[in-house]
Amino acid sequence: MAAKHPDQEFLELLAKALVENPGDVKVERTVDERGVLLTLHINPADMGAIIGRGGQTARAIRTLLRIVGSKNNAHVNLKIHEPEGSRRPRRSDDVDTGAIEDLRI
Repeated sequence: MAAKHPDQEFLELLAKALVENPGDVKVERTVDERGVLLTLHINPADMGAIIGRGGQTARAIRTLLRIVGSKNNAHVNLKIHEPEGSRRPRRSDDVDTGAIEDLRI
């Protein structure tokens, strides 16, 4: 088994701390002319924990990976693999229109 790179180890450790099924966390690392691409594979039930409300957790993870990458002179990108059967609410399901209707006069 090949040694893991610091950015790959960091993402794996972080993801395992956030999800309910840490055994299902897998990080693939590929390098091309644009930099490093880390693809995060997780259990479908854990998508919400990784994405976060409004994508805040995913944005924070990406920011941290950019910092880790800059320490190693690499441009690191994150792709979160959406597993088959994951549940992501549609945009219209996120909005509580009842509260808006209450504010109308």
